[in-house]
Amino acid sequence: MKRIFSGIQPSGVPHVGNYFGALKNWISLQNETETEHVIFSIVDMHSLTIPKDSDVSKENIRKTTMSLLALGLNPEKCILFQQSRVLEHTQLCWILSCLASTGELGRMHQWKTKAKQQKEKSSLGLLSYPVLMAADVLLYKSTHIPVGEDQLQHLELARDLARLFNNRYGKIFPEPQPILATSCRIMNLQSPMEKMSKSAATNRGRIDLTDTPEEIRMKIKKTVTDSVPHISYEPKERQGVANLINMYSAVKGCPPQEVVRKYEKEDQFTKSLKNDLAEELITDLERFRKEFDRLSKEIGYVLNILEEGCTRASSIARKNMKEIRDLLGVSL
Repeated sequence: MKRIFSGIQPSGVPHVGNYFGALKNWISLQNETETEHVIFSIVDMHSLTIPKDSDVSKENIRKTTMSLLALGLNPEKCILFQQSRVLEHTQLCWILSCLASTGELGRMHQWKTKAKQQKEKSSLGLLSYPVLMAADVLLYKSTHIPVGEDQLQHLELARDLARLFNNRYGKIFPEPQPILATSCRIMNLQSPMEKMSKSAATNRGRIDLTDTPEEIRMKIKKTVTDSVPHISYEPKERQGVANLINMYSAVKGCPPQEVVRKYEKEDQFTKSLKNDLAEELITDLERFRKEFDRLSKEIGYVLNILEEGCTRASSIARKNMKEIRDLLGVSL
C-alpha cells in the first residue's frame, strides 16, 4: 500500500505554475484506490525562512487552504493539515539533523543559489530546510512523494537519512520513491528564463488562479515572446513561445508537439495561440473561481477542515514518534 505525502508553502492563492506543476496531480493522487493515506500539508514552518507580518501569514494559510479545497481536494479522501500544528515535525527534524552532514546540506542546489543571493545573512533555517522536508516525509512513513525534477535532490537526502537511521537504530522508515511530475514547468510570462513565482517583483509575470478573465487575457496578451519566423517547440532557443505552448499543453492535456501542429500553419500563430490559450484558461479556472468565492464566505468550515486534518495527522505522527523514541532509547 502506498502512503503519499506532499506539501505546499502558504503563499496565498496559487498561480497556474503551481496548479499545472503539482496541484492538479494532487487531485488525481487522492483518488488512487491502492493508497492507504494521501497526506497534504500546508507547510507553514518552511515559510518562516522569509519573515512576514503575522496577519499576512494567517491570511495566506487560509487562502491556500481555500484554494486547495476549491481545486477539488476532498477531506474524505485525504488528510489536509497545517504543519506547525503537529509538533512531531520539528521533533523528528532535530533527530535527523543529528544524522545529516553539513557538507551534504551545503551542496544542495537550493542552498547554494539562495546563500549566494543572501551571502552572510543566510540563516541556519535555510541550510536545514531540506532536513525539515525529510522529517515531513519520514514522520508518516511515506512511501511515495510527488516531486518535480528540481526537488529530486531533496528527496534523495530524505532517502539517505532514512537509510542512516534504519542502519543505526533499527528499520522503521521506508525509503520513499518519487512520483515525477509529468507536466512541463511553467515559466514567468515576462521573464521566460525564470520559473513562475510569487517572489517576483511584479505580478504581471504570473497568473493567479483567482485572476479575473480580463486579467488573464491582458497578462497572456502581454506575454514576452520571441521574434521567430515560424512556430517551434524548442525551449532552450525560444523560451517565450515554448512557455505558451507548455501552458496550452497543460490546460488541454495534450503533448506540446500537438499544439505546434495546430498552429504552425497560421500566419500570426503567436496572436492566435495567445487568444486561444487565454480563453482555455478562463474556462478551465471558472469552476475554481466560483468555488473559491463560496468558500471565502465559509471560513469556519475551512478552518474546521484544517482542525480535523490536524487531529488525523497527529494521530499517525504520535504513534510513529513513539516508535522512533523507543529505538533511540529516550522513552521512559
